Amino acid sequence: MMSVQPIASRGRGIAVGISACLLGSPVRHDGGHKHSRYCTEVLGRYFQFYSLCPEMGAGMSAPRQAMRLVEIDGQIRLRATRGEKDFTALMHGFIGQELEHLEHLRGFVLMAKSPSCGMERIRVYRADGEVARRDASGLFAAALAGRFPLMPLEEEGRLNDDGLRENFVERVFVYDDWCRLREGGLTAEGLLAFHRRHKFQLLAHCQSTYRRVGPLLSDLKRQPLPVIAEQYITQVMPALARRVSRGSHVNTMLHLTGFLREALSAEDRRLIHQQIEAYQRGEVPLVVPMTMLRGAQSKVEQPYLATQEYLRPYPDALGLRNRL
Repeated sequence: MMSVQPIASRGRGIAVGISACLLGSPVRHDGGHKHSRYCTEVLGRYFQFYSLCPEMGAGMSAPRQAMRLVEIDGQIRLRATRGEKDFTALMHGFIGQELEHLEHLRGFVLMAKSPSCGMERIRVYRADGEVARRDASGLFAAALAGRFPLMPLEEEGRLNDDGLRENFVERVFVYDDWCRLREGGLTAEGLLAFHRRHKFQLLAHCQSTYRRVGPLLSDLKRQPLPVIAEQYITQVMPALARRVSRGSHVNTMLHLTGFLREALSAEDRRLIHQQIEAYQRGEVPLVVPMTMLRGAQSKVEQPYLATQEYLRPYPDALGLRNRL
């Protein structure tokens, strides 16, 4: 069986899994690939990609028979599109063996429409060949999400959407921060510091979750710390998966501006508010008011804002806020 393989990046990078065909490996059923230049040439500068093809890993060859999901007696099977050859046991065997080796990953980029890697909208057929539904996940993708429910997952095609792309990358960096906190030894101080770093990101994504987790962390002695930490992160990561509206970004930036009120001149404050309003009207991208906020923060003594990941959630060179 072919296990997950590390692929060299331009730097050390964050460990992220990826369907092997997206790196240009000829592993698809027709012997081809679906090379994503965005993944290899842009994200590859910051992610250490780990390549995996569930079908090849299960022992299949390339080229091979095309496959699809078929529901038989209430169970989802992986079968050849022609004939009745069944690959379900092979795939489940690979999944059972491989998932335990993926705990180090901080995210996964999956191939859309695949009966093994597709995240959503995968067709399920009846035994007579007719489509029964179109709401399934590929067998590997479903198992990956079930085993690592907090890990950011995304399909390569959805990375063409500016908002989804930015959201996925942001979550990978947050999840990496969380995993490093756990691996370094969970402490009350570390948990509170993590929350402080990501507080305004959470506010932007989901105000209701932001309001809930504050009280959760207000008394860390009422339950064992690992229990509180689990309750916390299982609320935070799904909240961060929500797309941030323009209005939510405006609200969050105004909150941040409030911390600078006393230190900035009236003219500086006016210019920042002017660009926030221009962003709200859709006249400038998010990077414009955000750059002004960052510039203002760098000019004044405001240690709290200096720690906020909302201002710098990922490397600027990715340019993700240039298109929001």
